[in-house]
Amino acid sequence: MLDIVGNVLSFSFYEGLVFGLVAIGVYLTLRVLAFPDLTVDGSYTLGGATTAVLIVNGVHPFPATLAAIGVGLCAGLVTGLLNTKLRLPALLAGILMMVGLYSINLRVMGGANVSLLRQVTAFDKVAEVLGLSHGSIVVSITVALAIAAVVFFILNWFLRTEIGLALRATGDNEQMVRSLGVDTDKNVLMGCAIANGLVGLAGAVVAQGQGFADVGMGIGMIVMGLASVIIGEALFRPRGMARLLLAAIGGAFCYRLFITIALRLGMAPGDLKLITAVLVVIALAVPFIRKKLRHEWIPPAVRW
Repeated sequence: MLDIVGNVLSFSFYEGLVFGLVAIGVYLTLRVLAFPDLTVDGSYTLGGATTAVLIVNGVHPFPATLAAIGVGLCAGLVTGLLNTKLRLPALLAGILMMVGLYSINLRVMGGANVSLLRQVTAFDKVAEVLGLSHGSIVVSITVALAIAAVVFFILNWFLRTEIGLALRATGDNEQMVRSLGVDTDKNVLMGCAIANGLVGLAGAVVAQGQGFADVGMGIGMIVMGLASVIIGEALFRPRGMARLLLAAIGGAFCYRLFITIALRLGMAPGDLKLITAVLVVIALAVPFIRKKLRHEWIPPAVRW
């Protein structure tokens, strides 16, 4: 029994760290920029597909993983350009990119999937350094923890700089920031690029961990990221940038833990989308119910 609990917790911890990158990306666009970006579903697959193809063609796994950040940055940049230059609504720009990236991902992989089962991945390289067996959960957690820690410290520093504060202010009050002479379009471009770069990195790590990249691997990533952010905010009530980033990762861990437990209990994989929807509804309903019980004023629902 203890072994099963340990396996569930360790695997959920690994997935929470990896998918925490997606949650942070969604947090940057949705909460920081107030930009509902649906590019996530496509940029996640693009990152995994790019890394898989590069590794198959003999590129070292570490540069191949970094390349996923680059293609994710480009995808987010295009979404931002559609919004800032062509004045397309943020939601429509994200949908168009998500649809377009599906075909691009097929072109990148040259088919529906790319196998990495006989290729040397970043996990294999780390296993050699640590002297552990390939496929060990310790290796997976080590890689995911190292990446998550680097991303956390860089973002925590960046969002406290002058540029980062301007980025955060753009989402809070764009008109005020413009009145101060700040180019908010550049902030939107930068925020979308950084967010999708993180999502592409997550796709690269997952593709190497599961041994393949698939054109459908990104379906539902935006919902998963949104669920992680909402669960993290509801459970941890974060204050301050560092705690907000940690809450996104913690929310991803809780979300993946719920999913893993549901699968262990024998629930069909096809029901996972229903579980996700129920979790999001519960996480959103808890703050609303608390305010109702305290007889606080509740503003109308936001409509984009």
